[in-house]
Amino acid sequence: MGGVELEKCVTGWAARDSSAHLSPYKFTLRNPGPQDVMLRVIYCGICHSDLHQIRNDLGLSRYPMVPGHEVVGVVTEVGKEVEKFKIGEHVGVGCMVGSCKSCQACGEKMEQYCNKKIWIYNDVFPDGKPTQGGFSSTMVVDQMFVVHIPESLPLEQAAPLLCAGVTVYSPMKHFATTEPGQRCGILGLGV
Repeated sequence: MGGVELEKCVTGWAARDSSAHLSPYKFTLRNPGPQDVMLRVIYCGICHSDLHQIRNDLGLSRYPMVPGHEVVGVVTEVGKEVEKFKIGEHVGVGCMVGSCKSCQACGEKMEQYCNKKIWIYNDVFPDGKPTQGGFSSTMVVDQMFVVHIPESLPLEQAAPLLCAGVTVYSPMKHFATTEPGQRCGILGLGV
């Protein structure tokens, strides 16, 4: 296991205001804990919600902001309590990087409904440090919010699965349309 005791300075592409212009930005990652995974970001998709946040369309943006929530990369270090991931594995991170882990929603593995969920960017960790997204070189994420990416899946193809793919799959699973014999139609409009 790698050691993850000290903060690390990394580079990302940040919006500093609502102009939607991104520029290089150096920042310090939060202090990793025993259940954290550090990953080197290889690819990160861009989603319309990234653009809305960058442009402050909802009026809630905090700057400087490193966006990106369709993140794939390689594990470079793991905390001492991490058992699910090993250095060198391909992993992905979606739009959340934390939750309270103690409410009813978290107990039912429905962290997306936790009132204290922590978004991948434009949010803050419990220690007050701002979250920064996947338009960066490195990230530190609680292992609960990291997923394995099969070695057979090209990483550049995996990134969109962490947003659009989950958005489509989640209701299919909820309404049991992933079971054999079930049918479901999906209509997508793209460029």
